[in-house]
Amino acid sequence: MDPGTALRFPAGSLVLVAGLPGAGKSTMLDRLYGLSGEETRPVRAGGARVIDSRQSRNRWARLLRPLPTRARTPLVHATHVWRIARAVLGGHSVVAHTRGTWPHILRGFAWLVRRRGGRMYLVLIDVDPETARAGQFARGRTVTAATFARHTRRWGPLIERGRAGSVPPADGVTVLDRDAADRLEAILFVPSRPPPQRNPANQRTTSAVPDRFEPRWREPP
Repeated sequence: MDPGTALRFPAGSLVLVAGLPGAGKSTMLDRLYGLSGEETRPVRAGGARVIDSRQSRNRWARLLRPLPTRARTPLVHATHVWRIARAVLGGHSVVAHTRGTWPHILRGFAWLVRRRGGRMYLVLIDVDPETARAGQFARGRTVTAATFARHTRRWGPLIERGRAGSVPPADGVTVLDRDAADRLEAILFVPSRPPPQRNPANQRTTSAVPDRFEPRWREPP
């Protein structure tokens, strides 16, 4: 799918940018939001909280440097997930990096964002495993062959559902190939607007306010 130069979502949504390790998730976020890769905390940009897993890894880097990677990863991952959850529960629009291959993580995020009356969307960067593996070597940071194989097995069914247009529990999914990801210039959060109120000339104006208003959002083409 090629959405053009911008993706638009309702304000207050959680947008998860997912893909295999090395697919280019961080590269795209760097370009869209001017990230340096040296940040240690989520960044406020474009009306959203931008959360990359590198921020958590950088946060713990000095303290955990003596430990092997296998020992550092659980704490880094837990910090990243906690930061996304905190931003969602704060009612913010959120763009976050995720590998996207853990179904329980997706279900948990969807539950949290709906508690706040928001929605969760996936942006899947669709590259083949060979390209993603090459991307790991190009950035100078690789995962083990066994770990990458596990991600690849989980990613296959996920991207197939994405190409078909539905990835429960997400409310919507956009699949970007490498070229479409490179052409993307913005991820925008647009406030929902109430439908216009009709007031025929022969109808008296009233100050009554409806008990409940349900905003309607039309998915972007």
